[in-house]
Amino acid sequence: MPRVLVAGGSGFIGRALVSALTARGDRVTVLTRGQTEPQAGGVSRQHWQPLSAANANFTEPYDVVVNLCGEQAVGVRYTARVKAAIASSRVESTNWLVRAIERTADKPRVFVCASGTGYYGSTLSNARLDESAPAGSDFLAQVCVAWESAATAAEAFGVRVVRARIAPVLSEQGGALAALLRPFEWFVGGPIGSGEQGFPWIHLDDQIAALLRACDDGALNGAVNFCAPEPIANAELSRIVAELLGRPALFRAPRFALKALFGEGAEPILGGQFAVPAALQRVGFEFRYADVRSALTAILRARS
Repeated sequence: MPRVLVAGGSGFIGRALVSALTARGDRVTVLTRGQTEPQAGGVSRQHWQPLSAANANFTEPYDVVVNLCGEQAVGVRYTARVKAAIASSRVESTNWLVRAIERTADKPRVFVCASGTGYYGSTLSNARLDESAPAGSDFLAQVCVAWESAATAAEAFGVRVVRARIAPVLSEQGGALAALLRPFEWFVGGPIGSGEQGFPWIHLDDQIAALLRACDDGALNGAVNFCAPEPIANAELSRIVAELLGRPALFRAPRFALKALFGEGAEPILGGQFAVPAALQRVGFEFRYADVRSALTAILRARS
């Protein structure tokens, strides 16, 4: 029975991953800063202090370690304090886990560490970006660079490291969906900024299936884009959402208004990436939802 440690197991993706791991019979421990009583389904909990790598120790050996930690980074105003929290929640949690991996005698076989498609920067370019594309230069891109660098340090201990560049996740259970649908439900939906920016995305079902594949498949190593094979421009996404909801898509959110609201934090919204999952496709991963129309149709049906 594989032993899996999940940091960030109480978040949107983490809860779904823990459920999938336990359903297939894995023994799961969730790192928590709160109480350590067992969760429903027999999931164990270990207390940790992710900002204190000096105290990093596993309470037992693990076959798989997954890090999904990170403060909300899109749709917030970037103050100095917010930017520091976004960076530290990602990098310091990773440092803690790598330090614990270093100290344990029985090393995990794989460390799957979340990153984001924001690694490639916020841009209006329509170039398709696989895992070989260079990093961007904006704040979130550089956070991803530091995050991935921290994770890669585990390779020195003979551990396979997967840097999971996760796109916005769509599901009726949460994720990016509410922010995507809300303006249209209020009859004020439409493109954001120029509408030219790419929107990489992935359905939660495919996200979890891909994470399980990363845990199990030794052919997945290094950077892996966790996104559907058909990214879409924001304007086209707006048109499809409006059509599926039976709402207009007439109200463009102007750049100046978003900049006034979010400051530097508007850049991830006004820009984007046309990321593609080359690494997943090389290992034959099959997406249940390859295009956004089918994904949104299934999600809206599940919500009704």
